[in-house]
Amino acid sequence: MGEARRKAVLAPFVSRLFWPRAIKRWLPSSLLGRTLLIFALPVAIMQLAVGWVFFDNQWRTETARLSDSLAGEISWIRGAYEADPTPRRLAMLKAQAMGNLSLDLSVAPGASVPTTDAGGLFPQFDQPLRKALTQRLGAGTWFDSRTRRHAVEIQTPLKEGVLRVIAPRERAFAQRAYQFIAWLVLFTVLLTTVALLFIRNQVRAIERLADAADAFGRGGDVPQFKPHGASEVRKAAFAFIAMKERIQRYIDQRTALLASVSHDLRTPLTRLKLELALAEPSPRMAEMKRDLAEMEHMIDEYLAFARGEGGETVEQASVRALIYEVVAGAARTGVDVAVEAEEGLTASLRRGAFKRTLSNLIMNAAAHGSHVAVTGRARAAGGVEVLVDDDGPGIAPENYEEAFRPFSRLDEARNQNEKGVGLGLAIARDAARAMGGDILLDRSPLGGLRAIVRLPD
Repeated sequence: MGEARRKAVLAPFVSRLFWPRAIKRWLPSSLLGRTLLIFALPVAIMQLAVGWVFFDNQWRTETARLSDSLAGEISWIRGAYEADPTPRRLAMLKAQAMGNLSLDLSVAPGASVPTTDAGGLFPQFDQPLRKALTQRLGAGTWFDSRTRRHAVEIQTPLKEGVLRVIAPRERAFAQRAYQFIAWLVLFTVLLTTVALLFIRNQVRAIERLADAADAFGRGGDVPQFKPHGASEVRKAAFAFIAMKERIQRYIDQRTALLASVSHDLRTPLTRLKLELALAEPSPRMAEMKRDLAEMEHMIDEYLAFARGEGGETVEQASVRALIYEVVAGAARTGVDVAVEAEEGLTASLRRGAFKRTLSNLIMNAAAHGSHVAVTGRARAAGGVEVLVDDDGPGIAPENYEEAFRPFSRLDEARNQNEKGVGLGLAIARDAARAMGGDILLDRSPLGGLRAIVRLPD
Protein backbone atom coordinates (compact mmCIF):
# COMPACT_ATOMS: atom_id res chain seq x y z
CA MET A 1 0.00 0.00 0.00
CA GLY A 2 2.88 2.33 0.85
CA GLU A 3 4.56 1.71 -2.51
CA ALA A 4 1.34 2.45 -4.42
CA ARG A 5 0.83 5.67 -2.48
CA ARG A 6 4.41 6.76 -3.12
CA LYS A 7 3.99 6.19 -6.87
CA ALA A 8 0.73 8.15 -6.84
CA VAL A 9 2.44 11.09 -5.15
CA LEU A 10 5.46 11.06 -7.49
CA ALA A 11 3.51 10.49 -10.72
CA PRO A 12 2.42 14.14 -11.27
CA PHE A 13 5.94 15.41 -10.60
CA VAL A 14 7.53 12.89 -12.96
CA SER A 15 4.97 13.60 -15.69
CA ARG A 16 5.65 17.35 -15.46
CA LEU A 17 9.40 16.76 -15.48
CA PHE A 18 9.54 14.49 -18.50
CA TRP A 19 6.43 15.56 -20.38
CA PRO A 20 7.32 16.22 -24.06
CA ARG A 21 5.65 19.65 -24.03
CA ALA A 22 7.96 20.80 -21.26
CA ILE A 23 10.98 19.57 -23.20
CA LYS A 24 9.83 21.08 -26.50
CA ARG A 25 9.97 24.59 -25.04
CA TRP A 26 13.74 24.28 -24.75
CA LEU A 27 14.30 22.70 -28.16
CA PRO A 28 15.10 24.79 -31.28
CA SER A 29 12.16 25.25 -33.63
CA SER A 30 14.06 25.41 -36.94
CA LEU A 31 15.13 22.35 -38.92
CA LEU A 32 18.72 23.62 -38.94
CA GLY A 33 18.78 23.97 -35.15
CA ARG A 34 17.20 20.58 -34.55
CA THR A 35 19.54 18.82 -36.99
CA LEU A 36 22.54 20.45 -35.33
CA LEU A 37 21.19 19.34 -31.97
CA ILE A 38 20.86 15.78 -33.25
CA PHE A 39 24.49 15.96 -34.37
CA ALA A 40 25.94 17.97 -31.49
CA LEU A 41 24.28 16.14 -28.60
CA PRO A 42 25.79 12.71 -29.36
CA VAL A 43 29.16 14.34 -30.06
CA ALA A 44 29.03 16.18 -26.73
CA ILE A 45 28.10 12.99 -24.88
CA MET A 46 30.89 11.15 -26.66
CA GLN A 47 33.38 13.88 -25.72
CA LEU A 48 32.35 13.76 -22.08
CA ALA A 49 32.61 9.99 -22.01
CA VAL A 50 35.99 9.87 -23.78
CA GLY A 51 37.33 12.76 -21.71
CA TRP A 52 36.19 11.16 -18.47
CA VAL A 53 37.68 7.76 -19.38
CA PHE A 54 40.96 9.40 -20.40
CA PHE A 55 41.13 11.54 -17.27
CA ASP A 56 40.08 8.78 -14.94
CA ASN A 57 42.38 6.15 -16.41
CA GLN A 58 45.23 7.47 -18.52
CA TRP A 59 45.85 10.89 -17.00
CA ARG A 60 45.23 9.91 -13.38
CA THR A 61 47.34 6.77 -13.68
CA GLU A 62 50.26 8.55 -15.30
CA THR A 63 50.06 11.48 -12.87
CA ALA A 64 50.00 9.09 -9.92
CA ARG A 65 53.13 7.37 -11.23
CA LEU A 66 54.97 10.66 -11.77
CA SER A 67 53.91 12.02 -8.37
CA ASP A 68 55.00 8.84 -6.61
CA SER A 69 58.38 8.98 -8.35
CA LEU A 70 58.89 12.64 -7.38
CA ALA A 71 57.83 12.00 -3.79
CA GLY A 72 60.24 9.06 -3.60
CA GLU A 73 63.17 11.18 -4.84
CA ILE A 74 62.39 13.94 -2.32
CA SER A 75 62.15 11.30 0.42
CA TRP A 76 65.59 9.97 -0.56
CA ILE A 77 67.07 13.49 -0.60
CA ARG A 78 65.60 14.28 2.81
CA GLY A 79 66.98 11.03 4.26
CA ALA A 80 70.42 11.62 2.75
CA TYR A 81 70.60 15.15 4.13
CA GLU A 82 69.37 14.24 7.60
CA ALA A 83 72.05 11.50 7.74
CA ASP A 84 74.73 14.23 7.31
CA PRO A 85 73.22 17.73 7.74
CA THR A 86 76.31 19.67 6.70
CA PRO A 87 76.73 22.45 4.14
CA ARG A 88 79.08 20.26 2.12
CA ARG A 89 76.49 17.48 2.01
CA LEU A 90 73.75 19.94 1.04
CA ALA A 91 75.85 21.36 -1.79
CA MET A 92 76.54 17.88 -3.13
CA LEU A 93 72.85 16.94 -2.99
CA LYS A 94 71.84 20.19 -4.72
CA ALA A 95 74.28 19.56 -7.55
CA GLN A 96 73.14 15.99 -8.03
CA ALA A 97 69.42 16.90 -7.79
CA MET A 98 69.74 19.72 -10.31
CA GLY A 99 71.92 17.78 -12.73
CA ASN A 100 70.14 14.44 -12.64
CA LEU A 101 66.60 15.18 -11.42
CA SER A 102 65.99 18.85 -12.42
CA LEU A 103 65.15 19.67 -8.79
CA ASP A 104 66.11 22.91 -7.05
CA LEU A 105 66.88 22.28 -3.36
CA SER A 106 67.17 24.65 -0.44
CA VAL A 107 67.13 24.27 3.35
CA ALA A 108 65.64 26.83 5.73
CA PRO A 109 67.05 26.14 9.24
CA GLY A 110 64.64 26.89 12.05
CA ALA A 111 61.66 27.47 9.66
CA SER A 112 58.35 25.66 9.72
CA VAL A 113 56.10 24.29 7.01
CA PRO A 114 53.16 26.60 6.11
CA THR A 115 49.87 25.52 7.62
CA THR A 116 47.69 26.99 4.83
CA ASP A 117 47.01 24.47 2.07
CA ALA A 118 47.84 26.15 -1.25
CA GLY A 119 47.13 23.33 -3.67
CA GLY A 120 45.92 24.23 -7.15
CA LEU A 121 42.90 25.72 -8.89
CA PHE A 122 41.29 22.29 -9.28
CA PRO A 123 41.73 20.15 -6.15
CA GLN A 124 40.84 16.94 -7.98
CA PHE A 125 43.94 17.37 -10.18
CA ASP A 126 46.17 17.57 -7.07
CA GLN A 127 44.90 14.41 -5.43
CA PRO A 128 47.55 12.05 -6.90
CA LEU A 129 50.42 14.36 -5.78
CA ARG A 130 48.86 14.93 -2.35
CA LYS A 131 48.45 11.19 -1.84
CA ALA A 132 52.03 10.40 -2.93
CA LEU A 133 53.59 13.11 -0.71
CA THR A 134 51.54 11.99 2.29
CA GLN A 135 52.56 8.36 1.80
CA ARG A 136 56.28 9.07 1.20
CA LEU A 137 56.95 12.15 3.33
CA GLY A 138 54.20 12.22 5.91
CA ALA A 139 51.15 14.36 6.62
CA GLY A 140 53.17 17.48 7.41
CA THR A 141 54.34 18.04 3.82
CA TRP A 142 53.05 21.17 2.03
CA PHE A 143 52.95 21.93 -1.72
CA ASP A 144 51.84 24.73 -4.04
CA SER A 145 50.95 23.97 -7.66
CA ARG A 146 49.17 27.24 -8.36
CA THR A 147 51.63 30.11 -7.80
CA ARG A 148 54.29 29.00 -10.30
CA ARG A 149 53.18 28.39 -13.87
CA HIS A 150 55.77 25.77 -14.84
CA ALA A 151 56.85 24.47 -11.45
CA VAL A 152 55.60 22.96 -8.22
CA GLU A 153 56.93 24.02 -4.82
CA ILE A 154 57.13 21.33 -2.11
CA GLN A 155 58.13 21.88 1.53
CA THR A 156 58.72 19.01 3.94
CA PRO A 157 59.85 19.28 7.58
CA LEU A 158 63.36 18.33 8.72
CA LYS A 159 64.62 17.72 12.25
CA GLU A 160 65.80 21.33 12.36
CA GLY A 161 64.11 23.34 9.63
CA VAL A 162 62.38 22.81 6.30
CA LEU A 163 63.53 21.23 3.03
CA ARG A 164 62.24 23.28 0.09
CA VAL A 165 62.09 21.68 -3.39
CA ILE A 166 61.15 23.39 -6.69
CA ALA A 167 60.24 20.72 -9.27
CA PRO A 168 59.19 21.15 -12.91
CA ARG A 169 55.46 20.66 -13.34
CA GLU A 170 55.96 17.80 -15.80
CA ARG A 171 57.75 15.85 -13.03
CA ALA A 172 54.48 15.78 -11.03
CA PHE A 173 51.64 15.98 -13.56
CA ALA A 174 50.99 14.37 -16.92
CA GLN A 175 51.14 17.13 -19.54
CA ARG A 176 49.56 15.30 -22.47
CA ALA A 177 46.05 15.78 -21.09
CA TYR A 178 45.93 19.36 -22.34
CA GLN A 179 47.13 18.29 -25.77
CA PHE A 180 44.48 15.59 -25.91
CA ILE A 181 41.73 18.04 -24.93
CA ALA A 182 43.00 20.62 -27.43
CA TRP A 183 42.99 18.10 -30.28
CA LEU A 184 39.55 16.86 -29.21
CA VAL A 185 38.13 20.39 -29.25
CA LEU A 186 39.84 21.20 -32.56
CA PHE A 187 38.43 18.16 -34.36
CA THR A 188 35.01 18.74 -32.80
CA VAL A 189 34.92 22.31 -34.13
CA LEU A 190 36.09 21.10 -37.55
CA LEU A 191 33.48 18.34 -37.76
CA THR A 192 30.73 20.64 -36.50
CA THR A 193 31.65 23.24 -39.14
CA VAL A 194 31.53 20.65 -41.91
CA ALA A 195 28.20 19.33 -40.61
CA LEU A 196 26.83 22.88 -40.38
CA LEU A 197 27.72 23.62 -44.00
CA PHE A 198 26.19 20.35 -45.19
CA ILE A 199 23.01 20.75 -43.14
CA ARG A 200 22.66 24.40 -44.19
CA ASN A 201 22.81 23.34 -47.83
CA GLN A 202 19.98 20.83 -47.27
CA VAL A 203 17.89 23.34 -45.33
CA ARG A 204 18.39 25.95 -48.07
CA ALA A 205 16.75 23.57 -50.56
CA ILE A 206 13.72 23.25 -48.27
CA GLU A 207 13.59 27.04 -47.84
CA ARG A 208 13.62 27.48 -51.64
CA LEU A 209 10.69 25.07 -51.91
CA ALA A 210 8.79 26.94 -49.18
CA ASP A 211 9.46 30.32 -50.86
CA ALA A 212 8.30 28.96 -54.22
CA ALA A 213 5.10 27.56 -52.69
CA ASP A 214 4.45 30.86 -50.88
CA ALA A 215 5.03 32.89 -54.06
CA PHE A 216 2.73 30.63 -56.08
CA GLY A 217 0.09 30.82 -53.33
CA ARG A 218 0.12 34.61 -53.69
CA GLY A 219 -0.39 34.30 -57.43
CA GLY A 220 3.20 34.93 -58.48
CA ASP A 221 5.11 32.85 -61.00
CA VAL A 222 8.28 30.94 -60.07
CA PRO A 223 9.86 29.91 -63.38
CA GLN A 224 13.39 29.99 -61.92
CA PHE A 225 12.62 27.36 -59.28
CA LYS A 226 14.53 24.10 -59.75
CA PRO A 227 14.67 21.06 -57.44
CA HIS A 228 17.76 20.97 -55.22
CA GLY A 229 19.00 19.09 -52.20
CA ALA A 230 18.55 15.52 -51.04
CA SER A 231 16.48 13.01 -52.99
CA GLU A 232 13.50 13.39 -50.62
CA VAL A 233 13.55 17.19 -51.00
CA ARG A 234 13.84 16.91 -54.78
CA LYS A 235 10.91 14.50 -54.81
CA ALA A 236 8.80 17.01 -52.88
CA ALA A 237 9.93 19.76 -55.29
CA PHE A 238 8.94 17.74 -58.35
CA ALA A 239 5.56 17.02 -56.73
CA PHE A 240 5.13 20.78 -56.14
CA ILE A 241 5.97 21.57 -59.77
CA ALA A 242 3.45 18.97 -60.99
CA MET A 243 0.80 20.33 -58.62
CA LYS A 244 1.53 23.89 -59.77
CA GLU A 245 1.10 22.89 -63.42
CA ARG A 246 -2.21 21.14 -62.70
CA ILE A 247 -3.54 24.13 -60.77
CA GLN A 248 -2.40 26.51 -63.50
CA ARG A 249 -4.13 24.40 -66.16
CA TYR A 250 -7.32 24.46 -64.07
CA ILE A 251 -7.09 28.24 -63.70
CA ASP A 252 -6.52 28.72 -67.43
CA GLN A 253 -9.44 26.42 -68.32
CA ARG A 254 -11.73 28.18 -65.83
CA THR A 255 -10.72 31.61 -67.12
CA ALA A 256 -11.37 30.56 -70.72
CA LEU A 257 -14.72 29.03 -69.79
CA LEU A 258 -15.84 32.10 -67.85
CA ALA A 259 -14.75 34.39 -70.66
CA SER A 260 -16.89 32.35 -73.03
CA VAL A 261 -19.84 32.38 -70.62
CA SER A 262 -19.47 36.12 -70.11
CA HIS A 263 -19.51 36.68 -73.86
CA ASP A 264 -22.51 34.37 -74.38
CA LEU A 265 -24.53 36.07 -71.62
CA ARG A 266 -23.72 39.61 -72.59
CA THR A 267 -24.76 39.10 -76.20
CA PRO A 268 -28.48 38.51 -75.47
CA LEU A 269 -28.40 41.19 -72.74
CA THR A 270 -27.12 43.69 -75.27
CA ARG A 271 -29.89 42.73 -77.70
CA LEU A 272 -32.52 43.13 -74.98
CA LYS A 273 -31.16 46.54 -74.00
CA LEU A 274 -31.21 47.61 -77.67
CA GLU A 275 -34.79 46.39 -78.16
CA LEU A 276 -35.95 48.18 -74.99
CA ALA A 277 -34.23 51.36 -76.11
CA LEU A 278 -36.10 51.25 -79.44
CA ALA A 279 -39.47 50.39 -77.90
CA GLU A 280 -42.13 52.92 -77.07
CA PRO A 281 -41.65 54.50 -73.60
CA SER A 282 -44.10 53.25 -70.97
CA PRO A 283 -44.15 52.47 -67.23
CA ARG A 284 -43.70 48.76 -67.97
CA MET A 285 -40.70 49.52 -70.18
CA ALA A 286 -39.06 51.47 -67.34
CA GLU A 287 -39.59 48.53 -64.99
CA MET A 288 -38.15 46.13 -67.55
CA LYS A 289 -35.06 48.35 -67.93
CA ARG A 290 -34.56 48.35 -64.17
CA ASP A 291 -34.89 44.56 -64.10
CA LEU A 292 -32.42 44.24 -66.96
CA ALA A 293 -29.90 46.53 -65.21
CA GLU A 294 -30.23 44.50 -62.01
CA MET A 295 -29.76 41.27 -63.97
CA GLU A 296 -26.62 42.67 -65.60
CA HIS A 297 -25.26 43.74 -62.21
CA MET A 298 -25.93 40.30 -60.72
CA ILE A 299 -24.22 38.55 -63.64
CA ASP A 300 -21.21 40.84 -63.23
CA GLU A 301 -20.96 39.92 -59.54
CA TYR A 302 -21.34 36.20 -60.23
CA LEU A 303 -18.61 36.27 -62.85
CA ALA A 304 -16.30 38.38 -60.70
CA PHE A 305 -16.67 35.92 -57.81
CA ALA A 306 -16.11 32.87 -60.02
CA ARG A 307 -13.30 34.40 -62.07
CA GLY A 308 -11.18 35.67 -59.17
CA GLU A 309 -8.03 37.61 -60.02
CA GLY A 310 -5.86 34.89 -61.55
CA GLY A 311 -4.97 36.96 -64.60
CA GLU A 312 -2.97 39.59 -62.70
CA THR A 313 0.59 39.30 -61.43
CA VAL A 314 1.81 40.18 -57.94
CA GLU A 315 4.14 43.19 -57.75
CA GLN A 316 5.53 45.59 -55.16
CA ALA A 317 3.35 48.69 -55.26
CA SER A 318 2.63 51.85 -53.28
CA VAL A 319 -0.39 51.20 -51.08
CA ARG A 320 -0.76 54.88 -50.26
CA ALA A 321 -1.00 55.86 -53.92
CA LEU A 322 -3.57 53.16 -54.65
CA ILE A 323 -5.68 54.22 -51.64
CA TYR A 324 -5.88 57.81 -52.84
CA GLU A 325 -6.61 56.62 -56.37
CA VAL A 326 -9.55 54.48 -55.20
CA VAL A 327 -10.86 57.24 -52.90
CA ALA A 328 -10.71 59.71 -55.79
CA GLY A 329 -12.76 57.33 -57.93
CA ALA A 330 -15.33 56.92 -55.15
CA ALA A 331 -15.54 60.69 -54.76
CA ARG A 332 -16.52 61.01 -58.44
CA THR A 333 -19.59 58.86 -57.70
CA GLY A 334 -20.63 61.19 -54.87
CA VAL A 335 -19.17 59.27 -51.91
CA ASP A 336 -17.46 61.48 -49.32
CA VAL A 337 -14.49 59.60 -47.82
CA ALA A 338 -12.03 60.83 -45.20
CA VAL A 339 -8.62 59.33 -45.95
CA GLU A 340 -5.35 59.12 -43.99
CA ALA A 341 -2.39 57.01 -45.13
CA GLU A 342 1.20 56.84 -43.92
CA GLU A 343 4.04 57.76 -46.24
CA GLY A 344 6.07 54.97 -47.82
CA LEU A 345 3.49 52.19 -47.49
CA THR A 346 4.31 49.40 -49.95
CA ALA A 347 3.13 45.79 -50.27
CA SER A 348 3.20 42.82 -52.64
CA LEU A 349 -0.20 42.91 -54.34
CA ARG A 350 -2.18 42.85 -57.55
CA ARG A 351 -3.00 46.42 -58.40
CA GLY A 352 -6.36 45.73 -60.01
CA ALA A 353 -7.45 43.26 -57.34
CA PHE A 354 -6.48 45.62 -54.52
CA LYS A 355 -8.30 48.55 -56.10
CA ARG A 356 -11.44 46.47 -56.67
CA THR A 357 -11.29 45.11 -53.14
CA LEU A 358 -10.91 48.53 -51.55
CA SER A 359 -13.54 50.06 -53.84
CA ASN A 360 -15.93 47.27 -52.94
CA LEU A 361 -15.42 47.89 -49.22
CA ILE A 362 -15.76 51.67 -49.57
CA MET A 363 -18.96 51.42 -51.59
CA ASN A 364 -20.33 48.85 -49.12
CA ALA A 365 -19.55 51.23 -46.23
CA ALA A 366 -21.12 54.17 -48.09
CA ALA A 367 -24.28 52.12 -48.74
CA HIS A 368 -24.80 51.51 -45.02
CA GLY A 369 -23.49 54.70 -43.43
CA SER A 370 -23.23 58.43 -44.00
CA HIS A 371 -19.57 58.81 -43.03
CA VAL A 372 -16.71 56.66 -44.39
CA ALA A 373 -13.06 56.81 -43.30
CA VAL A 374 -10.08 54.99 -44.86
CA THR A 375 -6.79 54.62 -42.97
CA GLY A 376 -3.56 53.05 -44.26
CA ARG A 377 -0.79 52.16 -41.82
CA ALA A 378 2.10 49.77 -41.25
CA ARG A 379 1.67 46.82 -38.90
CA ALA A 380 4.03 46.21 -35.98
CA ALA A 381 4.16 42.52 -36.89
CA GLY A 382 5.09 43.32 -40.49
CA GLY A 383 3.05 44.17 -43.57
CA VAL A 384 0.42 46.84 -43.99
CA GLU A 385 -3.26 47.16 -43.21
CA VAL A 386 -6.01 49.36 -44.59
CA LEU A 387 -8.99 50.19 -42.37
CA VAL A 388 -12.41 51.06 -43.85
CA ASP A 389 -14.80 52.48 -41.21
CA ASP A 390 -18.42 53.54 -41.44
CA ASP A 391 -21.05 54.86 -39.01
CA GLY A 392 -23.78 52.50 -40.13
CA PRO A 393 -25.67 49.91 -38.07
CA GLY A 394 -22.76 47.46 -38.11
CA ILE A 395 -22.80 43.67 -37.73
CA ALA A 396 -22.99 41.58 -34.58
CA PRO A 397 -19.59 40.01 -33.76
CA GLU A 398 -21.01 36.50 -33.97
CA ASN A 399 -21.95 37.19 -37.61
CA TYR A 400 -18.56 38.44 -38.81
CA GLU A 401 -17.58 35.17 -40.48
CA GLU A 402 -21.09 34.63 -41.80
CA ALA A 403 -20.80 37.94 -43.67
CA PHE A 404 -17.96 36.52 -45.80
CA ARG A 405 -19.92 33.53 -47.02
CA PRO A 406 -21.05 33.80 -50.66
CA PHE A 407 -24.69 34.84 -51.12
CA SER A 408 -25.02 35.50 -47.38
CA ARG A 409 -27.68 38.06 -46.49
CA LEU A 410 -27.58 39.21 -42.87
CA ASP A 411 -30.10 41.19 -40.82
CA GLU A 412 -32.11 43.87 -42.55
CA ALA A 413 -30.01 46.68 -41.01
CA ARG A 414 -27.12 45.85 -43.36
CA ASN A 415 -29.24 44.84 -46.35
CA GLN A 416 -30.73 48.08 -47.53
CA ASN A 417 -28.85 47.80 -50.84
CA GLU A 418 -31.25 45.69 -52.88
CA LYS A 419 -28.85 45.40 -55.81
CA GLY A 420 -26.41 43.27 -53.83
CA VAL A 421 -26.47 39.48 -53.98
CA GLY A 422 -24.24 38.82 -50.97
CA LEU A 423 -20.96 38.48 -52.86
CA GLY A 424 -19.18 41.77 -52.07
CA LEU A 425 -17.27 40.72 -48.96
CA ALA A 426 -16.69 37.21 -50.33
CA ILE A 427 -15.07 38.64 -53.48
CA ALA A 428 -12.98 41.07 -51.41
CA ARG A 429 -11.68 38.41 -49.01
CA ASP A 430 -10.99 35.99 -51.86
CA ALA A 431 -8.88 38.64 -53.61
CA ALA A 432 -7.03 39.57 -50.39
CA ARG A 433 -6.20 35.96 -49.56
CA ALA A 434 -5.01 35.37 -53.12
CA MET A 435 -2.42 38.11 -52.45
CA GLY A 436 -1.27 36.41 -49.23
CA GLY A 437 -3.35 38.64 -46.95
CA ASP A 438 -6.81 38.59 -45.42
CA ILE A 439 -9.81 40.72 -44.48
CA LEU A 440 -11.20 40.88 -40.94
CA LEU A 441 -14.21 42.64 -39.48
CA ASP A 442 -14.43 44.57 -36.22
CA ARG A 443 -16.40 47.27 -34.44
CA SER A 444 -15.66 50.71 -35.87
CA PRO A 445 -14.82 53.73 -33.69
CA LEU A 446 -17.43 55.56 -35.79
CA GLY A 447 -20.08 53.20 -34.42
CA GLY A 448 -20.56 51.00 -37.47
CA LEU A 449 -18.45 48.31 -39.12
CA ARG A 450 -14.68 48.28 -39.61
CA ALA A 451 -13.18 46.21 -42.46
CA ILE A 452 -9.44 45.50 -42.00
CA VAL A 453 -7.47 44.61 -45.13
CA ARG A 454 -4.10 43.08 -44.22
CA LEU A 455 -1.36 42.50 -46.78
CA PRO A 456 2.19 41.15 -46.47
CA ASP A 457 5.29 43.24 -47.22
